[in-house]
Amino acid sequence: MQDPHIETVFVVVHGKVQGVGYRHATVRRAHLVGATGWVQNMEDGTVQAMVQGTPDQVDQMLEWMRRGPPAAVVTELESRRDDTERRYKHFAQH
Repeated sequence: MQDPHIETVFVVVHGKVQGVGYRHATVRRAHLVGATGWVQNMEDGTVQAMVQGTPDQVDQMLEWMRRGPPAAVVTELESRRDDTERRYKHFAQH
């Protein structure tokens, strides 16, 4: 049985988010808050991520990802719940 207290959210981050250490900083932040999932750069200039954890961990990640690291300029953050049964063991950079 899956843990009902685990949320999974798919995130798309728009703005100046590539070449500014955004992915690396996102991995560090996820390790800090205990969230799992992945983050990757996309060809269209966005960063996509899958964030999984308790509602509090997911909220902390989304709040941080709206700002990102100091050099980033986030113009928009899209997020939607993902009903995957998959459970991520750690947070990885693709």
